[in-house]
Amino acid sequence: MGQKKDLTDSEKSKIVRYLAEGCSSLKIAKLLKRDHRTIKRFIQNSQQGRKKRVEKPRCKITAHELRKVKRAAAKMPLATSLAIFQSCNITGVPKSTRCAILRDMAKVRKAERRPPLNKTHKLKRQDWAKKYLKTDFSKVLWTDEMRVSLDGPDEWARGWIGKGQRAPVRLRRQQGGGGVLVWAGIIKDELVGPFRVEDGVKLNSQSYCKFLEDTFFKQWYRKKSASFKKNMIFMQDNAPSHASKYSTAWLARKGIKEEKLMTWPPCSPDLNPIENLWSIIKCEIYKEGKQYTSLNSVWEAVVAAARNVDGEQIETLTESMDGRLLSVLAKKGGYIGR
Repeated sequence: MGQKKDLTDSEKSKIVRYLAEGCSSLKIAKLLKRDHRTIKRFIQNSQQGRKKRVEKPRCKITAHELRKVKRAAAKMPLATSLAIFQSCNITGVPKSTRCAILRDMAKVRKAERRPPLNKTHKLKRQDWAKKYLKTDFSKVLWTDEMRVSLDGPDEWARGWIGKGQRAPVRLRRQQGGGGVLVWAGIIKDELVGPFRVEDGVKLNSQSYCKFLEDTFFKQWYRKKSASFKKNMIFMQDNAPSHASKYSTAWLARKGIKEEKLMTWPPCSPDLNPIENLWSIIKCEIYKEGKQYTSLNSVWEAVVAAARNVDGEQIETLTESMDGRLLSVLAKKGGYIGR
């Protein structure tokens, strides 16, 4: 009869019942066909009982020190609890207490990613806002590209897990398992696209113009009326493939030139409403930490999510431009968020 380490819950309840009936540990071992040492060990552990946890008094800090910690937390964003308390010359406080104190006055957050804005950038953003302040933005086609990967952003794979349940396993692949480059545009309450850039194609000036010819111009723009084309303003950011002389000349031959091609200030994704559309689509395709196994499957998810975006949502984004311009002027060219 081999010795086993663990007793099942059923065996444990039987041991308790046999002990109540006056059976010895040796007899119980024979009845259960278990090693005598296993039975004795269980009985001894049960008789000892669970040790009571000794509650240690929590380290306290004074009201004056608490005010110092609050000021330090405001001056040192993203600092650790240890660094904040050390800056206040408060020592001997355990980490659990430091975190409990900070939890009442602060919140753990990640730093927001923003493009760097120097003085020249801010001046150009102000000039741009003044130039287009009286523009009818319902006539502007806002365009941009977005890259989606199979795995999605790592920080999105978070959520509540029930007690007793294991967290699902996520695949870890280089560069998110690969991805798809997507181009789209929005104008008034209409979504143009999305269109998929062919896998393996790097967008330089020539490939960008060819892509626009095969998708935007042939599948959408040529169907529009002459009056629509006359009034439409085409917006694109300052990516090298967009702002090059080759692309500018090519668009001019298509009739998109001068006032019909919007000038764009540097480092200004916060001013492009289509960036908010990308956020809506990504939230949908990566909800609940979803991952994909092929490029076609993630592209199909993008198309399905784009179809679910209604005209009212798009119009809300395009109509936000007046407020964005006023915010840029109020912040003297500063970043306005999205």
